[in-house]
Amino acid sequence: MEALTRTLRSFHEKHERIKHTVHTAWRYPLPRWGQYAMACFYFTIPVVGGWSVMQWAISKSVDEIGERGEKLRHKELRGYGNRTVIEGRE
Repeated sequence: MEALTRTLRSFHEKHERIKHTVHTAWRYPLPRWGQYAMACFYFTIPVVGGWSVMQWAISKSVDEIGERGEKLRHKELRGYGNRTVIEGRE
């Protein structure tokens, strides 16, 4: 157990040194065009990632329920307040 603790502590210390180096020694002020490019990059990543997640969800939905819902057990479902109507029956 002590070896695991020692390994984790060593990893933590090395990680802190790397973080310190990255955030101090490698820091370089970007010119105006570089700031614009990084802003576009940081904006684009979540947009593209979200779009790809939505495309994946749509494909899984089509696999599960069909293109027009043909694989659904109940084709028609309506909710009216505290009543639920499934295929014309309450």
